[in-house]
Amino acid sequence: MKSYKIACIPGDGIGKEVIPAGQTVLQTLADTLEQFSFEFSAFDWGGDYYRQHGVMMPDDGLEALYDKDAILFGSAGDPQIADHITLWGLRLKICQGLDQYANVRPTRILPGIDGPLKRCRPEDLDWVIVRENSEGEYSGVGGRVHQGQPLEAATDVSMMTRAGIERIMRFAFSLAQSRPRKHLTVITKSNAQRHAMVMWDEIAVEIAREYPDVTWDKELVDAATARMVNKPATLDTIVATNLHADILSDLAAALAGSLGIAPTGNIDPERRYPSMFEPIHGSAFDIMGKGLANPIGTFWCAVMLLSHLGEEQAATVLMESIETVTADATLHTGDLGGSATTAQVTEAVCGHIRNHGKIQKVA
Repeated sequence: MKSYKIACIPGDGIGKEVIPAGQTVLQTLADTLEQFSFEFSAFDWGGDYYRQHGVMMPDDGLEALYDKDAILFGSAGDPQIADHITLWGLRLKICQGLDQYANVRPTRILPGIDGPLKRCRPEDLDWVIVRENSEGEYSGVGGRVHQGQPLEAATDVSMMTRAGIERIMRFAFSLAQSRPRKHLTVITKSNAQRHAMVMWDEIAVEIAREYPDVTWDKELVDAATARMVNKPATLDTIVATNLHADILSDLAAALAGSLGIAPTGNIDPERRYPSMFEPIHGSAFDIMGKGLANPIGTFWCAVMLLSHLGEEQAATVLMESIETVTADATLHTGDLGGSATTAQVTEAVCGHIRNHGKIQKVA
């Protein structure tokens, strides 16, 4: 029986509630299917750690993750700590330190979810957004001078490299190739950003030649927002820069019904390091500790984690359990217009997993 080492990093806010829920669901799968086991390791990094140690995670923290098979991450964000400290000190430190250069965000309307696009059928909104996750607008290149003076100046430089663009384009084209429609939309802003984004466009043309069975088109990022709202069925796989995809994927989650159900995977496609899976909803301190957080985003992350590990049967069982629960309006949390608690949704998903196990044993 395979045993997987999973690092659990709840982080801040409701991350401390949804990550334990995700761990419970994963353990229920392992106990029910009896095909693999998990060895969970908890890391208390985040805002509380920062208040004690002055850093969001230890300087040698990455070394503690090297031997893990995957990472389940909650959120980074604390109202008492500047956002750039929480982000760069934890999430980006892990993503960049482990070269998780492909951020993958699936989006679709789950059963029972009422999305805001009333004319949109569930089959019309079934996207995967690929976000370049290692450079671009979040490279960290820049600085400030003459702080507090009339001549104060600050720069943030979007740093793009041919190697970085080539590898994310190949990943996106390969992902599009694996999906039924085999279609990719490349997001750009080369009309205004005439250097790096022009290189982005040119490399997209080059890489496209390697995938003759994939159809593709190009869309300016501002026009893409309107296309996502007005013509969702024209989109399938999408690739964009770090900042552009960050914004578009939040819009996508909102169009699918709620940020609370949206997952993401920070992937090292070469599998040199563990990949990290996290819900995109943030720390949500306004509902922290109230048992109101929607754990579905974390559970969908667990589906991605299982698939990444090659446990496709378990991933399918969990996704079917998630969809059964979302189809029941009495199990919707507040972000979906309901009153269910984190614990109730978690137990419902675990119950469906156990029922699947009983059916399999009878069969």
